[in-house]
Amino acid sequence: MCTPSSVHLLATIMFSRLCLLSSLAVGALAASHASVTPFHRRDTNGTVLRPSAVYNGNYTEATELRLRIANGGAGQSGLIGAWANAFIQYCVENRTMTPFQVGWYLGDTTASLAYIAAGEVDIAVTYNEAAEQQSLQSKAASQRVYGFRDHFLLVGPPSNPAALDADNDDVLQMFNKIVSTGNVDAVTPPADRAAVRFLSRFDKSATNIKESSLFVTIGQVPWAFAYSIWYHQYPRFPLQAIQAASLLSEYTLTDRGTWLSSPSTVTDALQIFKAGSDNATDLLLNPAHVLLSSKADPANEDIWTTFMEWVVSADGGQKVIREYQNNGQVLYSEAPIDGSSS
Repeated sequence: MCTPSSVHLLATIMFSRLCLLSSLAVGALAASHASVTPFHRRDTNGTVLRPSAVYNGNYTEATELRLRIANGGAGQSGLIGAWANAFIQYCVENRTMTPFQVGWYLGDTTASLAYIAAGEVDIAVTYNEAAEQQSLQSKAASQRVYGFRDHFLLVGPPSNPAALDADNDDVLQMFNKIVSTGNVDAVTPPADRAAVRFLSRFDKSATNIKESSLFVTIGQVPWAFAYSIWYHQYPRFPLQAIQAASLLSEYTLTDRGTWLSSPSTVTDALQIFKAGSDNATDLLLNPAHVLLSSKADPANEDIWTTFMEWVVSADGGQKVIREYQNNGQVLYSEAPIDGSSS
């Protein structure tokens, strides 16, 4: 049963969200490297999945789209575009292929895996090993290689109402503090500071799956009935979600690629409390794998076969990873040398 104080807090949260929605242009923040569109963008007949961006390797004469790649955050950060352009140039210069186009299809891990299962794209770049293994076992994917390492970040307002200790708390202790302080604030809204809130992508993305697993690890399911009012369900893509967290002074789980691709107006309003490393046992490591659809277009077999080889090559896809930067910083780490498929 709601108490008067919890009703007041809920009303405050709802008002804040209404203000946020009015401040965001249709709730979307366009990435600087490619256009961003909703899930399942289709033609006027609703039958053909349309790309969010198309790349040609700077060959303006290229007209045929021969490779379709689905991904969320790395597409928004511009990495998929960088991969696409470098791969097209490699194929033209080293394989004497005719210039062609590569399409990026916006979708989180769950949507991207659904796209390869349906044969609507050739390649999915995803971030959840369990879901990827299921895709292989169900024969939706025929091949899986390690693409690169991204890293999750737990970020939040510099005022730090949950009193997270960046020097001494591990990520599970931080999540526990967010839960415990959020629950107390729901009963008795604080008079001397902002109430603790956590923004969840709540969209079946790899980020949503990761934060959910961290909550479950500490024995919490704030999304279950009765809904924890400090748990803000905000099903948007990475750039939009971190912008919302910055505007509402909420904690959230994001990733390094998204953080470095966000404007200073967003990152200046947030603080990093815990960041993932390249250590394979780090709970905040966010490995990205490249999966080939079993239904990849057979007419373009030469293209997608070459891509799966090129993307793990030290002088190919991994060179792009080493060199790709936003705001003067490298976004991702190369795949481990022995990580061709795991």
